[in-house]
Amino acid sequence: MNDQRRQGTREPYAGPGASSSLKKPPGSISHAENSQQAGRILVTRNHDVIRRWAEQRGARPATMPGSEYDGRLGVLRFDFPGYGGAVLRAVGWDEWFATFDARRLMFRYQERRADGGPSNFNRLEQSQRDDW
Repeated sequence: MNDQRRQGTREPYAGPGASSSLKKPPGSISHAENSQQAGRILVTRNHDVIRRWAEQRGARPATMPGSEYDGRLGVLRFDFPGYGGAVLRAVGWDEWFATFDARRLMFRYQERRADGGPSNFNRLEQSQRDDW
Protein backbone atom coordinates (compact mmCIF):
# COMPACT_ATOMS: atom_id res chain seq x y z
CA MET A 1 0.00 0.00 0.00
CA ASN A 2 1.27 3.51 -0.71
CA ASP A 3 0.52 7.02 0.49
CA GLN A 4 -1.41 8.09 -2.58
CA ARG A 5 -4.97 9.32 -2.32
CA ARG A 6 -7.39 6.40 -2.14
CA GLN A 7 -10.90 6.90 -3.49
CA GLY A 8 -13.76 6.36 -1.08
CA THR A 9 -11.74 6.30 2.13
CA ARG A 10 -12.23 8.42 5.22
CA GLU A 11 -8.49 9.14 5.48
CA PRO A 12 -7.33 9.37 1.86
CA TYR A 13 -3.87 10.70 2.72
CA ALA A 14 -3.11 8.21 5.47
CA GLY A 15 -0.41 5.70 4.73
CA PRO A 16 0.43 2.52 6.58
CA GLY A 17 1.37 3.17 10.19
CA ALA A 18 1.14 6.93 9.82
CA SER A 19 -1.01 9.40 11.65
CA SER A 20 -3.51 10.78 9.18
CA SER A 21 -2.81 14.31 10.40
CA LEU A 22 0.77 13.97 9.17
CA LYS A 23 -0.21 12.91 5.66
CA LYS A 24 -2.84 15.53 4.89
CA PRO A 25 -1.94 18.64 2.94
CA PRO A 26 -0.84 21.65 5.02
CA GLY A 27 -3.77 23.68 6.30
CA SER A 28 -6.26 20.80 6.10
CA ILE A 29 -6.54 20.40 9.87
CA SER A 30 -9.32 22.59 11.18
CA HIS A 31 -9.38 23.83 14.71
CA ALA A 32 -12.44 24.83 16.72
CA GLU A 33 -13.25 27.95 14.68
CA ASN A 34 -16.06 27.52 12.13
CA SER A 35 -17.05 24.36 13.96
CA GLN A 36 -20.68 24.49 12.88
CA GLN A 37 -19.94 23.83 9.19
CA ALA A 38 -21.66 20.52 8.43
CA GLY A 39 -19.32 17.59 7.85
CA ARG A 40 -16.17 19.44 8.86
CA ILE A 41 -13.61 17.49 10.92
CA LEU A 42 -12.04 19.56 13.67
CA VAL A 43 -9.01 19.04 15.90
CA THR A 44 -8.40 20.42 19.37
CA ARG A 45 -6.56 19.88 22.63
CA ASN A 46 -8.72 22.40 24.50
CA HIS A 47 -10.28 20.71 27.53
CA ASP A 48 -13.29 23.04 27.57
CA VAL A 49 -14.10 22.33 23.92
CA ILE A 50 -13.75 18.57 24.41
CA ARG A 51 -15.83 18.49 27.57
CA ARG A 52 -18.57 20.70 26.08
CA TRP A 53 -18.70 18.52 22.93
CA ALA A 54 -19.05 15.33 25.02
CA GLU A 55 -21.59 16.74 27.45
CA GLN A 56 -23.79 18.08 24.62
CA ARG A 57 -24.09 14.45 23.49
CA GLY A 58 -24.58 13.01 26.98
CA ALA A 59 -21.16 11.31 26.77
CA ARG A 60 -19.09 10.69 29.88
CA PRO A 61 -15.32 10.08 30.15
CA ALA A 62 -14.44 6.39 30.34
CA THR A 63 -11.74 3.80 29.85
CA MET A 64 -11.64 0.18 28.73
CA PRO A 65 -11.42 -2.11 31.77
CA GLY A 66 -8.23 -4.15 31.76
CA SER A 67 -6.32 -1.64 29.65
CA GLU A 68 -4.77 0.06 32.69
CA TYR A 69 -1.02 -0.11 33.11
CA ASP A 70 0.93 0.61 36.28
CA GLY A 71 -2.16 2.12 37.91
CA ARG A 72 -2.71 4.57 35.03
CA LEU A 73 -5.64 4.74 32.65
CA GLY A 74 -5.35 2.69 29.51
CA VAL A 75 -7.59 3.22 26.49
CA LEU A 76 -9.55 6.49 26.71
CA ARG A 77 -13.13 6.51 25.44
CA PHE A 78 -16.40 8.37 25.76
CA ASP A 79 -19.43 6.48 27.01
CA PHE A 80 -22.40 7.62 24.92
CA PRO A 81 -25.93 6.86 26.11
CA GLY A 82 -27.09 3.61 24.54
CA TYR A 83 -23.63 2.57 23.28
CA GLY A 84 -21.30 0.04 24.90
CA GLY A 85 -21.46 1.37 28.45
CA ALA A 86 -21.53 -2.15 29.82
CA VAL A 87 -17.94 -2.71 28.70
CA LEU A 88 -16.60 0.74 29.69
CA ARG A 89 -15.54 1.97 33.12
CA ALA A 90 -16.48 5.54 34.03
CA VAL A 91 -13.65 7.86 35.12
CA GLY A 92 -13.54 11.47 36.23
CA TRP A 93 -12.77 14.34 33.89
CA ASP A 94 -9.59 15.25 35.80
CA GLU A 95 -8.12 11.75 35.43
CA TRP A 96 -9.24 11.51 31.79
CA PHE A 97 -7.66 14.87 30.88
CA ALA A 98 -4.47 14.12 32.85
CA THR A 99 -4.02 10.99 30.73
CA PHE A 100 -4.96 12.90 27.55
CA ASP A 101 -2.29 15.53 28.28
CA ALA A 102 0.39 13.08 29.43
CA ARG A 103 0.06 11.17 26.15
CA ARG A 104 0.06 14.35 24.06
CA LEU A 105 -3.21 13.36 22.41
CA MET A 106 -5.35 15.44 20.12
CA PHE A 107 -9.10 15.19 19.79
CA ARG A 108 -10.42 14.88 16.23
CA TYR A 109 -14.17 15.38 16.13
CA GLN A 110 -17.19 16.48 14.14
CA GLU A 111 -19.98 18.77 15.34
CA ARG A 112 -22.42 18.01 12.51
CA ARG A 113 -22.61 15.32 9.84
CA ALA A 114 -22.66 16.38 6.19
CA ASP A 115 -26.46 16.04 6.28
CA GLY A 116 -26.58 18.61 9.12
CA GLY A 117 -27.50 16.19 11.92
CA PRO A 118 -25.46 16.04 15.12
CA SER A 119 -22.38 13.84 14.92
CA ASN A 120 -20.75 11.65 17.56
CA PHE A 121 -17.64 11.11 15.43
CA ASN A 122 -14.48 11.42 17.49
CA ARG A 123 -10.99 9.98 17.55
CA LEU A 124 -8.05 10.42 19.87
CA GLU A 125 -4.70 10.51 18.10
CA GLN A 126 -1.12 11.00 19.13
CA SER A 127 0.02 14.50 18.34
CA GLN A 128 3.33 14.85 16.53
CA ARG A 129 3.18 18.63 16.70
CA ASP A 130 5.24 20.68 19.14
CA ASP A 131 2.97 23.73 18.95
CA TRP A 132 -0.02 22.08 20.68
